[in-house]
Amino acid sequence: MTDLLDVRREAEALMAAHLDGSWTFAFDNAKRRAGACDYTRQRITLSRYLSARYDAETNRQTMLHEIAHALAGARAGHGAAWKRTARELGYTGGVTHRGETATELAPWVGVCPAGHVAYRHRRATRATSCAKCSPRFDERFLLAWTRREITPATRLAAMTPR
Repeated sequence: MTDLLDVRREAEALMAAHLDGSWTFAFDNAKRRAGACDYTRQRITLSRYLSARYDAETNRQTMLHEIAHALAGARAGHGAAWKRTARELGYTGGVTHRGETATELAPWVGVCPAGHVAYRHRRATRATSCAKCSPRFDERFLLAWTRREITPATRLAAMTPR
């Protein structure tokens, strides 16, 4: 678990080493996505909630991932140019984030008939079935959604290293 001030210092140092001074860093409120590269604003952001729960190396790798996006350009996506740039920076991860998400901040909780639990940050707009019970939609495994209140204390706890 990492202090957000340490994450900011490391992010700004990595950006200074690899990008020109027009790029800035900020934290965002993402709960499922670890980082983002905004080409229009020339800003790289990391999730404050996920950064607080990840170790320093995971946060460093996330920053390298986003810096590779900034260097490779908006059209590169996760293609060959981005992969080459990411490797040159020392990035060792994949193209997408597969780590822990901030499920405690998801206001929608779905439970299937078998007891599996799913979390959503936005209300489901159509019937959804349990992905663990069936890879395709199946009415036998419909999720029953309930809304829970996310308090300011819960949000603060999610940003605080454990």
